[in-house]
Amino acid sequence: MNSVVPDYSPGFKKPPRTLRLKRKRLRRTQPAPSTGQSPTAAVPSPLGDPALFPRPFPGTRRRNPFSSLENTPRPPPPPGPRQCLSPTQRGAEKEPSSPWNDARACSGEEFLNGLQEGETIGKEFYETSAPALINDPHQTTSHTEASSPSYGFPADWSIKTRLLFKSPHSFAWADHLKAQEESQGYVQHCRATSINLPQNIQEPKLSTELRCALQQSLVYWLHPFLPWLQLFPRIGADRKVAGKNSPWSHDEALQQVLMSEWSLSFTSLYNLLRAGLCPYFYVCTYQFTVLFRAAGLAENDKITALISPTTRGLREAMKNDGIEFNLPFQKVKKRKCNSSMYNLETGLSSGSETTGKDAETDEEQMLSSGDDDEEGFSWLEEMGVRDKIKKPDAINIKLCKERKEVQLDHKPESVVLVQGANTFTLLNFLMNCKSLVASAGPQAGIPPTLLSPVAFRGATMQTLKARSINVKTQVHSQYKDIFSLEIVGPIMPHSLHSLSMLLKIAQRGTFSAMCYTHEPTAVFNTGTSNEKSSTKESKDLSRTGLHPSTLDQLVLSSTLGKSSIRLLEMNDYIYTWKS
Repeated sequence: MNSVVPDYSPGFKKPPRTLRLKRKRLRRTQPAPSTGQSPTAAVPSPLGDPALFPRPFPGTRRRNPFSSLENTPRPPPPPGPRQCLSPTQRGAEKEPSSPWNDARACSGEEFLNGLQEGETIGKEFYETSAPALINDPHQTTSHTEASSPSYGFPADWSIKTRLLFKSPHSFAWADHLKAQEESQGYVQHCRATSINLPQNIQEPKLSTELRCALQQSLVYWLHPFLPWLQLFPRIGADRKVAGKNSPWSHDEALQQVLMSEWSLSFTSLYNLLRAGLCPYFYVCTYQFTVLFRAAGLAENDKITALISPTTRGLREAMKNDGIEFNLPFQKVKKRKCNSSMYNLETGLSSGSETTGKDAETDEEQMLSSGDDDEEGFSWLEEMGVRDKIKKPDAINIKLCKERKEVQLDHKPESVVLVQGANTFTLLNFLMNCKSLVASAGPQAGIPPTLLSPVAFRGATMQTLKARSINVKTQVHSQYKDIFSLEIVGPIMPHSLHSLSMLLKIAQRGTFSAMCYTHEPTAVFNTGTSNEKSSTKESKDLSRTGLHPSTLDQLVLSSTLGKSSIRLLEMNDYIYTWKS
């Protein structure tokens, strides 16, 4: 074993014997006392060998007394002739090596210099990095914009998944509706009855009209309806649907029946929309969401459809079917990109700006560059070998053109706007699109979800879930009651406005609402009105079944852009919101 593993001792020595051997070893290593030194000076300090005594500080290492003598580390060689040392260095020589002694050995001037260097580095970091973090909006995870006080709030076309209302007044009036009140609320919704409530209600819990109006505002219509599956939201819902019973996933005949019924319901909704009997509806697939709006809403004189998010493959398929659409956010980005490229190519100064005509000229030149490259291969046609030679340059040019389109995929900026008669073509495209339904996975074979505020063929009436919660919070060494009302479900724009009108009366003009948005639908708040048409015909939307005040809000164009309302507050009957 000794020949195989060096410095290996198979024998075992008892602790007393080990300590005796250590003492002998120390006697051998001690230098002989010189004639000029006293006997006391020749004796080394007992602290010089940390192996014999417990370590005074965590930094020093204590040797194992049970290890072999051959495996122990050798002590440092005896020091040479003494030099002229400072008092600080002499004290460090007498004491064992440790982090505390190293820190003490450092002079005060070096320590202060280190602090000054650290302060200088901190200032440089703050001066260079802090302005960039403040000025760059992409560095922040969330961007909040507060509004000025007003008597109303803009239309929010996104779908909310949860609302949490808070108020200093109780929500007991919203609990435990009677059977008669629920039935009356359903009848009022089906008959599109508008209830005008008084501005002041002393006892909301005793007001039957208020409780019936609450039930009326919680109703929505859904297709398809499968009680054991949650069919909203569909994007990113694979985990919630996984493991549930889906007999249609391997039955093509059953899938065809579901899709045929879904097509009839989809067509029925579009016909109601075109006739002015339905204000809007949503088509929620596992990849994207479509919002159809009737003519007259959001300052549009035509039927509009917004699709988000989209991919390059979906847009190309829509182009091949003859659907004309616009990218609302892409036009602005193209102008900015072209102007910046023009500044780089011409070498203009940073303060110069390009006009719109110059930007359009650059865009035409970039688009025509591909044609010039094609003409560069014309001489190959004369030789008759053009088909045999690959053209990597043309492929690279095509990839560069497609790269910008691919970068938009699955982003809010990829929202597509379809207007007018093209919405009917979009209807046929969606009904015949094979990728509309997942072919594999937990959502395989399930048709898209249709959400509407009004009834349509094949729809199922559903209600949002509402419950009130009372919590006590400590405010200035006292406990104060905080009342809350939670609404869960696919909350559409008309429901948010209707609930806010009811709470304005019941909570005496003081409440706040936390809004949880289905993020893929937040981009539906982008402005889609046609600015060229100065004179717009007013559409009759009184037959859509919505409250007149709600219609007045939805008719106006939303000012939220790509964001949505996150916090809605009312104090003294005045609204403020944050997006």
